[in-house]
Amino acid sequence: MALQTLRLNPGADRRLRGGHLWIYSNEVNTKLTPLKGFSAGEQVVVENDKGKPLGIAYINPNTLICGRLVSRNTQHMLDRSLLVHRLKIALSLREANFSAPCYRLVFGDSDDLPGLVIDRFYDIFVVQVSTAGMEAMLTEILEAINKVFTPKAILLRNDGKMRDMEGLETYVEVAQGDIPDLCPLEENGVSLLAPLQRGQKTGWFYDHRENRARMQQLVGGKRVLDLFSYVGGWGTQALAAGAEHVSCVDASHYALEVAEENARINAAEDRFEGLHGDAFEICKNLIDERQRFDVIVLDPPAFIQKRKDVKNGERAYARMNNFAMRLLNKGGVLVSASCSMHLENQRLVDIIRSNSRELDRTAQIFAQGHQGADHPVHPAIPETEYLKAYFVRILAVS
Repeated sequence: MALQTLRLNPGADRRLRGGHLWIYSNEVNTKLTPLKGFSAGEQVVVENDKGKPLGIAYINPNTLICGRLVSRNTQHMLDRSLLVHRLKIALSLREANFSAPCYRLVFGDSDDLPGLVIDRFYDIFVVQVSTAGMEAMLTEILEAINKVFTPKAILLRNDGKMRDMEGLETYVEVAQGDIPDLCPLEENGVSLLAPLQRGQKTGWFYDHRENRARMQQLVGGKRVLDLFSYVGGWGTQALAAGAEHVSCVDASHYALEVAEENARINAAEDRFEGLHGDAFEICKNLIDERQRFDVIVLDPPAFIQKRKDVKNGERAYARMNNFAMRLLNKGGVLVSASCSMHLENQRLVDIIRSNSRELDRTAQIFAQGHQGADHPVHPAIPETEYLKAYFVRILAVS
């Protein structure tokens, strides 16, 4: 099938040649190749200003990022065959790193499949499509999954915020098979359950897997507070590692119900407590009650979703870190995390430092965590490196 051509402005090929996959609308020579001449999701051959082919991209003429490269070989457009190939390559990385088939199978740009996320829960797959280009390939994506795997069920969680920007409708739909209310998974040797249809994003957050494994080494016989706990990914693994007691805090009744069920299937419901409400308010109440904990996990949602949110977001991170430090026993451990790509690592360190000094305490960062191997970082796309976690001992000044 003959593809249309998208011509770039002089110098606009520099990022693509450096490994990046995105094309911005102001990089396109709209005199030669007007964007209005393309339909959303269409695949095109991308050329530099001199007409040299750079690869194949899919296009959305209505968005700032108007193109995303899907192949550097103009003979191989994105089709079922290439999707199968890319899935196999993605699978090989996960199988090399994880013993159980529970992981993020596809992480968008980092797996050369921009706009596509696939999470695996044994033989159940959750697919999340965020761009018009990938939406146009949805049938082929499902066919590719069935070619490479033998899925028991596939769920489409196409309800992310980015779809609205791409002009796509949002929906949650079972593409094939039956999806249980709570889907089994395994992480760090712990059996868990995830609400795939009713939960956040794809139902589970695999990205903190390695940080949770490190946390397990620190919680034996300890009192643990899991702030913004969702369904107890951190808290349940603390219980499984021998924590004396875990309090999970979340604003969702349903999330806490699932967290309690996760504690139950690990025979630890008698050491579990769910605290429903706003985490800021609950922390203030716990401080007033003179409650203290040995380990506190602070893994909030992204307080900084856009650059304009940086100032207010940093205030929110600072306030929660302050609360957490005040709730720690002497020598206690704070796991301070952020999934906000716009919060730089050093800024989170500064927030930890300034709060420890404000409280006249000494902070010791003894470990730094990142996203797991199933969330690989694309070296040309900084946005793919977003997760950070600091393990900090908080000491009284001596």
